[in-house]
Amino acid sequence: MRVATATSHRQYFSDFAAALRYWRGKRGYSQLQLSNISSISQRHISFLEKGRSQPSKDLILRLGVALEVPLRQRNIMLLAAGFAPAYHERKLTDPEVAPVRRALDFMLAQQLPYPALVVDRLWNLQMANASASGLIRWLLNVPPDHDLSKDGAANVLKMMFDPTGLRQFLVNWQTVCSDLLHWIQREALSDGPGSEATALLDELLALAGGGLCVETPDLDRHTLPFLPMQLRKDGVELNLFTTIATLGTPRDVTLHELRIESFFAADDATAEWFRARA
Repeated sequence: MRVATATSHRQYFSDFAAALRYWRGKRGYSQLQLSNISSISQRHISFLEKGRSQPSKDLILRLGVALEVPLRQRNIMLLAAGFAPAYHERKLTDPEVAPVRRALDFMLAQQLPYPALVVDRLWNLQMANASASGLIRWLLNVPPDHDLSKDGAANVLKMMFDPTGLRQFLVNWQTVCSDLLHWIQREALSDGPGSEATALLDELLALAGGGLCVETPDLDRHTLPFLPMQLRKDGVELNLFTTIATLGTPRDVTLHELRIESFFAADDATAEWFRARA
């Protein structure tokens, strides 16, 4: 059943035809290539992109799968065509998500004594283990009784880019900054024009001082096969690297966008520091 078009999708695309043209162009497909992948005739795809044909809900979902469109953007494509969203967007506190939250709690606990975080696609902090909370409190002198504002109220990237925040303790700030900006740039390209990711990218660039930290990674410069993160405070130097994991094949927008970032010691001294604090 068609519904009244929500106003929020207009910040991304004027109509479904514009959304389809954007995603086909982003994937680098010709209309013929998309036709072969989706089993939809090239002529029909052409008519859809020109606004001469109106898609069904099933057709939009087929094109979303063929173009590997993220779930949030598939909902936006549906709204642009006048349909209700197909994918739910629940909060981690909702009862239906309780089993997943327990699984996340388990994964965070298994990472101890090293830090681990759960963030959404824009790096809003959702969950953190005791080691991650302790590290942030130590670096920023946060009192033990002060709430770190989890559940999305604090943005990890803003904390890192803020000159008075975590940035002041990052020895290799230029490298970390460049890598994180590239990550958000990918999110902004994925979301399309006028998105929240684009707004966050602009805010981070302003905090970074424009293009001051944007650099092309020099892979020959690093001896480690991963991006290092070097922190220094009060004579203590910590050398870390991180991994980022996602939940497999979720059918909920919130779960689809979660990222589990786990920190690991890159040397023995760092490992011992975390073990001692634990």
